[in-house]
Amino acid sequence: MKIDLNLLEYQPLLKIKKEGDKHYLFCPIRKKHLVLQPEELVRQLLIIFFIEKNECSKTRIAVEKSLIINELSRRFDILIYDENTKPFMLIECKAPEVKINQSTFEQISQYNLSLRVPYLLVTNGMSTYCCKMDYQEESFEFIPEIPQF
Repeated sequence: MKIDLNLLEYQPLLKIKKEGDKHYLFCPIRKKHLVLQPEELVRQLLIIFFIEKNECSKTRIAVEKSLIINELSRRFDILIYDENTKPFMLIECKAPEVKINQSTFEQISQYNLSLRVPYLLVTNGMSTYCCKMDYQEESFEFIPEIPQF
């Protein structure tokens, strides 16, 4: 069940600067400028969505942090914590030209093995899907909208 999420409406809120022939985006979570690449653009638009639309505090958002999975180091895109600082939603961002498919869900599921968040979200900025996890039943359900915290 695809979620209708118009991330482009948040584009005017991006802080972009140009140095030489490169463009940089400012990340309000990491508090630094990053090279403007398609996946980073999606990640930053989604962060702004959570801050502006969902009124999520910046202190409850983690970006590109390391996880150890099967003794290998991996980096998740975004992790949102609930009001008790428990992991609430794990997010995987892809560039707009990357199709969301089974391997995208397998990737985020692997990252979630140690976190066990209630919600998983994957997006390429054009297509967005959110799942509610049920660990007792070892299942998940696609939901029609992004949950509020």
